[in-house]
Amino acid sequence: MPQAKNRQFLDFEKPIKELFDEIEKLRQTAEKTKVDLSDSIKKLEDQVIERRREITQHLTPWQKVQLSRHPDRPYTMKYIEKMCTNFVELFGDRNVRDDKAMVGGFAQLDGQTVMMIGQQKGTNTKMRQMRNFGMANPEGYRKALRLMKMAEKFDKPIITLIDTPGAYPGMEAEERGQGEAIARNIYEMMRLQVPVICVVIGEGASGGALGIGVGDKVFMLENSWYTVISPENCSSILWRSWDQKEKAAEELRLTPDNMYNFGLIDTIVQEPLGGAHWDYNEAAALLKPRLIETLHELRQYSPQQRVENRIKKFGKMGFWDEVPA
Repeated sequence: MPQAKNRQFLDFEKPIKELFDEIEKLRQTAEKTKVDLSDSIKKLEDQVIERRREITQHLTPWQKVQLSRHPDRPYTMKYIEKMCTNFVELFGDRNVRDDKAMVGGFAQLDGQTVMMIGQQKGTNTKMRQMRNFGMANPEGYRKALRLMKMAEKFDKPIITLIDTPGAYPGMEAEERGQGEAIARNIYEMMRLQVPVICVVIGEGASGGALGIGVGDKVFMLENSWYTVISPENCSSILWRSWDQKEKAAEELRLTPDNMYNFGLIDTIVQEPLGGAHWDYNEAAALLKPRLIETLHELRQYSPQQRVENRIKKFGKMGFWDEVPA
């Protein structure tokens, strides 16, 4: 978790930043004057907690999108580090190359071996470029599928952590079969014989999310989003400008509560007050027991039952009308 002086604050988090600035001034004053100001600092720290609670309770859809992109927010590797032990990362799609935007490998979760797979964004400019901002190429999705098939071979459950602004839209990605790679993953994930849990931990955009998003259970963290297009791109298509992105976020119904009401996800997982970026340990501690409990539940079904339930689950999503001939 970033130190106070290194924290980054969003526009609607400015009241918290002002309190942090006051706390820092008091600490500097206490250090210089050798006066005990711990009571005053404690009061301000309590106010920080209260402000975090107030902000969390009144977030707009656009503010949730902003929180999902918070530069201090934990990414896939951080959740793996905090929830699992003995993580062994595996590389390459055995065809083109290793895609750094998609990570995965075996790990132990509460003593049981699982396959962890997810998109990884970078924590600084250099790492973001290396990770391609979490936007996987076709080889990333083929790498993910290779790892899923390996997990199935050894009868190990699969957990995917989704956090991407979308699959990489470059020409070279399309030339190497981006659409086919994502479609193949959706097809194959529907038929995996082992338990599969998918968790949207940040951004869940378009086919980039769906490429590792088909599972027995689909969770969303409290301040994540899941939809076919980002608010900015939706705004640019409908209004020829990004200026309507807040309205687009509202109309897209992309928040976890909307997704749950539509029947597209199974569970909303709480985050620390103010968002996961405030406490990585607590964020992982809130998610981990849900995963363990759900894995135990899914193990009660036979492989055939899980596949049938999965097909039924995704088959009934959406709304449509049939026009009489």
